Amino acid sequence: MPEMPRIISMDDHLIEPPHLWQSRLPAKYRDEGPRVVVAPRGDFTLDGANYVEKPGDGPDMAAWWYYEDHVFQLKQTVCCPGVPPEEVKPLGVTFEDIPAGCYEPQARIADMELNHVEASLCFPNYPRFCGQLFAERKNMELSKLCVEAYNDFMVEEWCGGSGGRLIPLCIVPLWDVDLAAAEIRRNAARGVRAVAFSELPSWLGYPSIPSGGWDPFLEACQETDTVICMHIGSGTKTVQPSPESSMLTIMSLISCNSIASMMEWILCGKLEQFPSLKLLYAESQIGWIPYFLERADENWKVHQWAQDEHRLPNPPSFYYRRNCFGCFFRDTVGIEMLEKVGVDNVLFETDYPHQDGTFPHSKETAESIFGHLDAESVHKIARGNAIRLLGLDAT
Repeated sequence: MPEMPRIISMDDHLIEPPHLWQSRLPAKYRDEGPRVVVAPRGDFTLDGANYVEKPGDGPDMAAWWYYEDHVFQLKQTVCCPGVPPEEVKPLGVTFEDIPAGCYEPQARIADMELNHVEASLCFPNYPRFCGQLFAERKNMELSKLCVEAYNDFMVEEWCGGSGGRLIPLCIVPLWDVDLAAAEIRRNAARGVRAVAFSELPSWLGYPSIPSGGWDPFLEACQETDTVICMHIGSGTKTVQPSPESSMLTIMSLISCNSIASMMEWILCGKLEQFPSLKLLYAESQIGWIPYFLERADENWKVHQWAQDEHRLPNPPSFYYRRNCFGCFFRDTVGIEMLEKVGVDNVLFETDYPHQDGTFPHSKETAESIFGHLDAESVHKIARGNAIRLLGLDAT
Protein backbone atom coordinates (compact mmCIF):
# COMPACT_ATOMS: atom_id res chain seq x y z
CA MET A 1 0.00 0.00 0.00
CA PRO A 2 1.45 3.41 -0.94
CA GLU A 3 2.06 5.94 1.80
CA MET A 4 -0.94 8.24 2.21
CA PRO A 5 0.20 11.76 1.27
CA ARG A 6 -0.86 14.74 3.31
CA ILE A 7 -4.51 15.47 2.61
CA ILE A 8 -5.93 18.62 1.06
CA SER A 9 -9.50 18.63 2.34
CA MET A 10 -11.96 20.22 -0.07
CA ASP A 11 -14.83 20.45 2.39
CA ASP A 12 -14.43 21.62 5.95
CA HIS A 13 -16.32 24.33 7.82
CA LEU A 14 -15.69 27.56 9.64
CA ILE A 15 -17.68 28.11 12.82
CA GLU A 16 -17.84 31.89 12.59
CA PRO A 17 -16.40 33.58 15.72
CA PRO A 18 -18.61 36.08 17.59
CA HIS A 19 -16.49 39.07 16.57
CA LEU A 20 -16.61 38.46 12.81
CA TRP A 21 -19.32 40.97 11.88
CA GLN A 22 -19.20 43.10 15.03
CA SER A 23 -15.56 43.98 14.31
CA ARG A 24 -16.08 44.72 10.60
CA LEU A 25 -19.51 46.30 10.14
CA PRO A 26 -19.97 50.07 10.37
CA ALA A 27 -20.94 51.13 13.89
CA LYS A 28 -24.49 52.08 12.85
CA TYR A 29 -25.22 48.47 11.83
CA ARG A 30 -23.71 46.55 14.74
CA ASP A 31 -26.95 46.40 16.75
CA GLU A 32 -28.81 45.10 13.71
CA GLY A 33 -26.16 42.89 12.14
CA PRO A 34 -25.09 39.40 13.27
CA ARG A 35 -24.08 39.28 16.93
CA VAL A 36 -23.86 36.63 19.63
CA VAL A 37 -25.82 36.61 22.90
CA VAL A 38 -25.39 33.88 25.51
CA ALA A 39 -28.83 32.73 26.68
CA PRO A 40 -30.55 29.49 27.80
CA ARG A 41 -30.75 26.66 25.31
CA GLY A 42 -33.97 26.45 23.34
CA ASP A 43 -35.96 23.81 21.49
CA PHE A 44 -36.24 24.00 17.72
CA THR A 45 -38.34 22.82 14.81
CA LEU A 46 -37.33 22.41 11.19
CA ASP A 47 -39.04 24.25 8.35
CA GLY A 48 -37.46 22.50 5.38
CA ALA A 49 -33.74 23.03 6.02
CA ASN A 50 -34.34 26.09 8.22
CA TYR A 51 -34.35 26.06 12.01
CA VAL A 52 -37.13 27.86 13.88
CA GLU A 53 -36.11 28.41 17.49
CA LYS A 54 -35.86 30.78 20.43
CA PRO A 55 -34.10 30.70 23.82
CA GLY A 56 -35.67 28.74 26.64
CA ASP A 57 -35.56 29.28 30.40
CA GLY A 58 -33.38 26.41 31.65
CA PRO A 59 -29.96 26.46 33.31
CA ASP A 60 -27.90 25.31 30.30
CA MET A 61 -26.53 28.08 28.13
CA ALA A 62 -26.03 28.40 24.37
CA ALA A 63 -24.52 30.96 22.02
CA TRP A 64 -27.37 32.59 20.10
CA TRP A 65 -26.88 34.49 16.89
CA TYR A 66 -29.22 37.48 16.46
CA TYR A 67 -29.54 39.25 13.11
CA GLU A 68 -32.60 41.34 12.22
CA ASP A 69 -35.49 38.87 12.80
CA HIS A 70 -33.30 35.78 12.62
CA VAL A 71 -32.50 33.88 15.83
CA PHE A 72 -30.25 30.81 15.78
CA GLN A 73 -28.38 28.81 18.42
CA LEU A 74 -25.00 27.19 17.90
CA LYS A 75 -25.47 23.41 18.11
CA GLN A 76 -23.15 20.60 19.08
CA THR A 77 -23.80 18.70 15.83
CA VAL A 78 -21.78 21.20 13.79
CA CYS A 79 -18.85 21.66 16.15
CA CYS A 80 -18.00 18.28 17.64
CA PRO A 81 -14.77 17.05 15.99
CA GLY A 82 -13.88 13.56 17.20
CA VAL A 83 -16.85 13.20 19.58
CA PRO A 84 -18.33 9.66 19.43
CA PRO A 85 -21.71 9.55 17.62
CA GLU A 86 -23.56 8.32 20.69
CA GLU A 87 -22.50 11.44 22.58
CA VAL A 88 -23.59 14.01 19.97
CA LYS A 89 -26.95 15.74 20.41
CA PRO A 90 -28.60 18.66 18.54
CA LEU A 91 -28.28 20.80 21.67
CA GLY A 92 -27.20 24.40 22.00
CA VAL A 93 -23.60 25.03 23.09
CA THR A 94 -21.45 28.04 23.85
CA PHE A 95 -18.07 28.84 22.29
CA GLU A 96 -16.48 27.79 25.58
CA ASP A 97 -17.96 24.29 25.09
CA ILE A 98 -16.33 23.61 21.71
CA PRO A 99 -12.74 23.17 20.49
CA ALA A 100 -10.96 26.38 19.50
CA GLY A 101 -10.11 24.76 16.17
CA CYS A 102 -13.72 25.33 15.14
CA TYR A 103 -13.29 29.11 15.00
CA GLU A 104 -9.65 30.10 15.59
CA PRO A 105 -7.24 29.70 12.64
CA GLN A 106 -4.07 28.70 14.46
CA ALA A 107 -5.98 26.19 16.57
CA ARG A 108 -7.50 24.84 13.34
CA ILE A 109 -4.05 24.36 11.85
CA ALA A 110 -2.98 22.50 15.01
CA ASP A 111 -5.94 20.15 14.57
CA MET A 112 -5.05 19.73 10.90
CA GLU A 113 -1.58 18.62 12.02
CA LEU A 114 -3.18 15.96 14.20
CA ASN A 115 -5.35 14.87 11.28
CA HIS A 116 -2.72 14.48 8.50
CA VAL A 117 -4.23 17.48 6.66
CA GLU A 118 -1.99 19.98 4.89
CA ALA A 119 -4.63 22.40 3.58
CA SER A 120 -8.34 22.99 3.99
CA LEU A 121 -11.16 24.73 2.12
CA CYS A 122 -13.84 25.89 4.59
CA PHE A 123 -17.51 26.52 3.83
CA PRO A 124 -19.63 28.86 5.96
CA ASN A 125 -21.79 27.55 8.75
CA TYR A 126 -23.97 30.21 10.38
CA PRO A 127 -24.85 32.03 7.09
CA ARG A 128 -25.51 28.55 5.66
CA PHE A 129 -23.49 26.84 2.98
CA CYS A 130 -23.59 29.54 0.30
CA GLY A 131 -24.38 32.57 2.44
CA GLN A 132 -28.09 32.44 1.63
CA LEU A 133 -28.96 33.84 5.07
CA PHE A 134 -27.92 37.30 3.87
CA ALA A 135 -30.14 37.04 0.79
CA GLU A 136 -33.19 36.43 2.99
CA ARG A 137 -33.00 39.55 5.15
CA LYS A 138 -34.74 42.94 4.82
CA ASN A 139 -31.90 45.48 4.81
CA MET A 140 -30.01 44.58 1.64
CA GLU A 141 -27.39 47.27 2.15
CA LEU A 142 -26.55 45.60 5.46
CA SER A 143 -26.65 42.20 3.74
CA LYS A 144 -24.11 43.38 1.17
CA LEU A 145 -21.85 44.67 3.95
CA CYS A 146 -22.21 41.34 5.78
CA VAL A 147 -21.11 39.43 2.67
CA GLU A 148 -18.13 41.71 2.21
CA ALA A 149 -17.22 41.48 5.90
CA TYR A 150 -17.32 37.69 5.74
CA ASN A 151 -15.04 37.64 2.71
CA ASP A 152 -12.65 40.16 4.25
CA PHE A 153 -12.45 38.01 7.39
CA MET A 154 -11.94 34.89 5.27
CA VAL A 155 -9.05 36.39 3.29
CA GLU A 156 -7.38 38.56 5.92
CA GLU A 157 -7.95 36.80 9.23
CA TRP A 158 -8.91 33.16 8.66
CA CYS A 159 -6.50 32.46 5.79
CA GLY A 160 -4.14 35.41 5.87
CA GLY A 161 -1.65 34.10 8.42
CA SER A 162 -1.90 30.42 7.52
CA GLY A 163 0.86 30.25 4.92
CA GLY A 164 -1.57 28.82 2.39
CA ARG A 165 -2.84 26.06 4.64
CA LEU A 166 -6.31 27.61 4.92
CA ILE A 167 -7.71 28.15 1.42
CA PRO A 168 -10.07 31.13 0.97
CA LEU A 169 -13.65 30.45 -0.14
CA CYS A 170 -15.81 33.51 -0.69
CA ILE A 171 -19.57 34.05 -0.79
CA VAL A 172 -21.52 36.49 -3.00
CA PRO A 173 -24.71 38.60 -2.84
CA LEU A 174 -27.10 36.01 -4.27
CA TRP A 175 -29.90 38.55 -4.75
CA ASP A 176 -28.06 40.61 -7.37
CA VAL A 177 -26.11 38.93 -10.15
CA ASP A 178 -24.10 42.05 -10.98
CA LEU A 179 -23.06 42.48 -7.35
CA ALA A 180 -22.18 38.77 -7.30
CA ALA A 181 -19.97 39.15 -10.37
CA ALA A 182 -18.29 42.21 -8.87
CA GLU A 183 -17.58 40.35 -5.63
CA ILE A 184 -16.01 37.49 -7.58
CA ARG A 185 -13.64 39.93 -9.26
CA ARG A 186 -12.91 41.81 -6.01
CA ASN A 187 -11.84 38.61 -4.29
CA ALA A 188 -10.04 37.12 -7.28
CA ALA A 189 -7.82 40.21 -7.32
CA ARG A 190 -6.52 39.14 -3.91
CA GLY A 191 -6.01 35.50 -4.76
CA VAL A 192 -9.37 33.84 -4.07
CA ARG A 193 -10.07 30.97 -6.48
CA ALA A 194 -13.28 29.51 -5.05
CA VAL A 195 -16.85 30.67 -4.40
CA ALA A 196 -19.61 28.96 -2.42
CA PHE A 197 -22.77 28.83 -4.53
CA SER A 198 -26.17 27.14 -4.36
CA GLU A 199 -26.67 23.75 -5.99
CA LEU A 200 -30.18 24.82 -6.99
CA PRO A 201 -30.57 28.61 -6.91
CA SER A 202 -34.13 28.43 -8.19
CA TRP A 203 -35.03 26.61 -4.96
CA LEU A 204 -33.97 29.81 -3.19
CA GLY A 205 -36.29 31.89 -5.36
CA TYR A 206 -33.56 33.12 -7.72
CA PRO A 207 -33.03 32.54 -11.46
CA SER A 208 -32.21 29.03 -12.56
CA ILE A 209 -28.95 28.17 -14.26
CA PRO A 210 -30.66 27.45 -17.65
CA SER A 211 -32.49 30.80 -17.60
CA GLY A 212 -29.34 32.78 -18.32
CA GLY A 213 -29.95 34.98 -15.31
CA TRP A 214 -26.61 33.98 -13.79
CA ASP A 215 -24.54 34.49 -16.93
CA PRO A 216 -22.70 37.65 -15.68
CA PHE A 217 -21.68 35.69 -12.58
CA LEU A 218 -20.58 32.73 -14.68
CA GLU A 219 -18.59 35.04 -16.94
CA ALA A 220 -16.78 36.46 -13.92
CA CYS A 221 -16.01 32.97 -12.60
CA GLN A 222 -14.68 31.81 -15.96
CA GLU A 223 -12.66 35.00 -16.43
CA THR A 224 -10.99 34.65 -13.00
CA ASP A 225 -10.67 30.83 -12.90
CA THR A 226 -12.94 30.81 -9.84
CA VAL A 227 -14.26 27.34 -9.00
CA ILE A 228 -18.01 27.22 -8.24
CA CYS A 229 -18.27 25.14 -5.06
CA MET A 230 -21.70 23.72 -4.22
CA HIS A 231 -22.14 22.11 -0.84
CA ILE A 232 -24.80 19.48 -0.30
CA GLY A 233 -27.93 21.17 1.05
CA SER A 234 -27.09 24.61 -0.35
CA GLY A 235 -30.42 24.58 -2.17
CA THR A 236 -31.97 24.92 1.31
CA LYS A 237 -34.86 22.58 0.45
CA THR A 238 -34.49 18.85 0.89
CA VAL A 239 -36.21 15.86 -0.69
CA GLN A 240 -38.94 14.70 1.68
CA PRO A 241 -41.09 11.83 0.33
CA SER A 242 -43.91 12.45 2.79
CA PRO A 243 -44.85 14.69 5.73
CA GLU A 244 -44.07 11.73 7.97
CA SER A 245 -40.57 11.13 6.58
CA SER A 246 -38.00 10.56 9.28
CA MET A 247 -34.93 12.74 9.61
CA LEU A 248 -32.80 9.74 8.57
CA THR A 249 -34.89 9.39 5.40
CA ILE A 250 -34.31 13.03 4.50
CA MET A 251 -30.60 12.84 5.33
CA SER A 252 -30.18 9.68 3.25
CA LEU A 253 -31.75 11.35 0.22
CA ILE A 254 -29.86 14.63 0.34
CA SER A 255 -27.52 13.65 -2.50
CA CYS A 256 -30.58 13.98 -4.75
CA ASN A 257 -29.93 17.74 -4.59
CA SER A 258 -26.48 17.25 -6.11
CA ILE A 259 -27.82 14.85 -8.73
CA ALA A 260 -30.43 17.38 -9.83
CA SER A 261 -27.86 20.16 -9.89
CA MET A 262 -25.23 18.33 -11.92
CA MET A 263 -27.74 17.07 -14.48
CA GLU A 264 -29.18 20.57 -14.89
CA TRP A 265 -25.77 22.20 -15.33
CA ILE A 266 -24.65 19.63 -17.90
CA LEU A 267 -27.85 19.20 -19.88
CA CYS A 268 -28.82 22.88 -20.12
CA GLY A 269 -25.70 23.68 -22.13
CA LYS A 270 -24.01 26.11 -19.73
CA LEU A 271 -20.81 24.06 -19.77
CA GLU A 272 -20.78 24.32 -23.55
CA GLN A 273 -21.35 28.07 -23.30
CA PHE A 274 -18.71 28.49 -20.57
CA PRO A 275 -16.23 25.72 -21.41
CA SER A 276 -13.60 26.45 -18.77
CA LEU A 277 -15.95 26.70 -15.78
CA LYS A 278 -15.21 24.24 -12.99
CA LEU A 279 -17.90 22.89 -10.65
CA LEU A 280 -17.13 21.27 -7.29
CA TYR A 281 -19.76 19.20 -5.46
CA ALA A 282 -18.91 19.08 -1.76
CA GLU A 283 -20.09 16.33 0.60
CA SER A 284 -22.26 14.84 -2.14
CA GLN A 285 -20.22 11.59 -2.27
CA ILE A 286 -19.55 10.05 -5.68
CA GLY A 287 -21.19 6.62 -6.00
CA TRP A 288 -24.25 8.01 -7.78
CA ILE A 289 -22.31 9.66 -10.58
CA PRO A 290 -21.76 6.70 -13.00
CA TYR A 291 -25.43 5.73 -13.12
CA PHE A 292 -26.72 9.23 -13.85
CA LEU A 293 -24.02 9.90 -16.43
CA GLU A 294 -24.90 6.65 -18.19
CA ARG A 295 -28.60 7.56 -18.22
CA ALA A 296 -27.89 11.08 -19.45
CA ASP A 297 -25.66 9.79 -22.26
CA GLU A 298 -28.29 7.24 -23.28
CA ASN A 299 -31.07 9.84 -23.29
CA TRP A 300 -28.88 12.23 -25.29
CA LYS A 301 -28.31 9.51 -27.89
CA VAL A 302 -31.79 7.97 -28.09
CA HIS A 303 -34.29 10.72 -27.26
CA GLN A 304 -33.26 13.29 -29.81
CA TRP A 305 -36.90 14.37 -30.13
CA ALA A 306 -36.68 15.76 -26.58
CA GLN A 307 -33.84 18.11 -27.49
CA ASP A 308 -34.30 21.47 -29.18
CA GLU A 309 -31.94 23.46 -31.38
CA HIS A 310 -29.56 23.68 -28.42
CA ARG A 311 -28.74 19.98 -28.54
CA LEU A 312 -25.34 19.42 -26.96
CA PRO A 313 -22.61 18.70 -29.52
CA ASN A 314 -20.99 16.25 -27.08
CA PRO A 315 -22.48 13.58 -24.80
CA PRO A 316 -23.17 14.66 -21.20
CA SER A 317 -20.29 12.58 -19.85
CA PHE A 318 -17.86 14.75 -21.85
CA TYR A 319 -18.85 17.83 -19.83
CA TYR A 320 -18.68 15.94 -16.57
CA ARG A 321 -15.14 14.76 -17.26
CA ARG A 322 -14.02 18.23 -18.29
CA ASN A 323 -15.89 20.47 -15.84
CA CYS A 324 -17.17 18.60 -12.76
CA PHE A 325 -15.58 17.33 -9.55
CA GLY A 326 -17.08 15.35 -6.68
CA CYS A 327 -15.97 15.20 -3.03
CA PHE A 328 -16.35 12.29 -0.65
CA PHE A 329 -15.21 11.16 2.77
CA ARG A 330 -16.97 7.78 3.17
CA ASP A 331 -17.95 6.17 -0.12
CA THR A 332 -16.64 2.68 -0.77
CA VAL A 333 -19.15 2.19 -3.60
CA GLY A 334 -17.78 5.21 -5.45
CA ILE A 335 -14.22 3.95 -5.15
CA GLU A 336 -15.26 0.51 -6.39
CA MET A 337 -16.56 2.28 -9.53
CA LEU A 338 -13.65 4.71 -9.73
CA GLU A 339 -12.89 3.90 -13.36
CA LYS A 340 -16.39 5.11 -14.27
CA VAL A 341 -16.40 8.02 -11.83
CA GLY A 342 -12.99 9.15 -13.08
CA VAL A 343 -9.89 9.34 -10.90
CA ASP A 344 -9.23 12.88 -12.16
CA ASN A 345 -12.66 14.07 -10.98
CA VAL A 346 -12.56 12.91 -7.36
CA LEU A 347 -11.37 14.77 -4.24
CA PHE A 348 -11.22 13.84 -0.57
CA GLU A 349 -12.61 15.84 2.34
CA THR A 350 -12.71 15.57 6.14
CA ASP A 351 -15.79 17.74 6.96
CA TYR A 352 -14.16 19.09 10.13
CA PRO A 353 -15.75 19.98 12.60
CA HIS A 354 -19.15 18.51 11.71
CA GLN A 355 -20.50 15.30 13.17
CA ASP A 356 -19.97 13.50 9.83
CA GLY A 357 -16.30 14.43 9.89
CA THR A 358 -13.40 11.97 10.06
CA PHE A 359 -11.22 13.90 12.56
CA PRO A 360 -8.84 12.78 14.02
CA HIS A 361 -8.75 9.63 11.89
CA SER A 362 -8.83 11.06 8.37
CA LYS A 363 -5.58 9.36 7.35
CA GLU A 364 -6.83 5.97 8.51
CA THR A 365 -10.21 6.59 6.84
CA ALA A 366 -8.56 7.52 3.56
CA GLU A 367 -6.28 4.48 3.72
CA SER A 368 -9.21 2.15 4.36
CA ILE A 369 -11.25 3.50 1.44
CA PHE A 370 -8.71 4.22 -1.32
CA GLY A 371 -5.28 3.39 0.11
CA HIS A 372 -5.17 0.13 -1.88
CA LEU A 373 -5.03 2.00 -5.18
CA ASP A 374 -1.83 2.71 -7.07
CA ALA A 375 0.33 5.56 -5.79
CA GLU A 376 -0.61 7.96 -8.60
CA SER A 377 -4.34 7.51 -7.96
CA VAL A 378 -3.92 7.88 -4.20
CA HIS A 379 -1.99 11.12 -4.72
CA LYS A 380 -4.62 12.51 -7.09
CA ILE A 381 -7.52 11.82 -4.73
CA ALA A 382 -5.79 12.90 -1.52
CA ARG A 383 -4.32 16.14 -2.89
CA GLY A 384 -3.27 16.24 -6.54
CA ASN A 385 -6.68 16.97 -8.02
CA ALA A 386 -7.24 19.74 -5.47
CA ILE A 387 -3.87 21.31 -6.36
CA ARG A 388 -4.72 21.23 -10.06
CA LEU A 389 -8.28 22.50 -9.59
CA LEU A 390 -7.40 25.49 -7.42
CA GLY A 391 -3.91 26.19 -8.78
CA LEU A 392 -2.37 25.69 -5.35
CA ASP A 393 1.32 26.24 -4.68
CA ALA A 394 1.96 22.63 -3.72
CA THR A 395 3.02 19.34 -5.27
